[in-house]
Amino acid sequence: MAKKNPPKLTKKNLPQEVKLSVKASQDKKAEDIIVLDLRDVSSFTDFFVIVTGNSTRQNTAIYESIEQELKKGRLMPIGVEGRNLAEWILIDYGSFVVHVFSKQARGYYSLEKLWGDAPRLSYAGH
Repeated sequence: MAKKNPPKLTKKNLPQEVKLSVKASQDKKAEDIIVLDLRDVSSFTDFFVIVTGNSTRQNTAIYESIEQELKKGRLMPIGVEGRNLAEWILIDYGSFVVHVFSKQARGYYSLEKLWGDAPRLSYAGH
């Protein structure tokens, strides 16, 4: 059975929990926020939320803000990686994954290029 094409990606039709993770990131002054729509190119998740912080302390604050905001709606991550070093914190919610990067780690891993054919939304300057 063929996979039905998902609707065009817009900020309005993002799942509520993805919107909340973006807002929680913005509340902690995350930079260069983008959402990648992986529904047509990945089988393990539907969306990536990718954000950048300016220090390990800020990255940790962004992660904590996202987790607290989503916990209010009873949504807990399946797993969290990278909290100790806080250069790249990966928060896996199943249907979406949040990546909190330092500038250096984001440039090095370059997820936007790796998933370059995925539709994207940018929140630069919200």
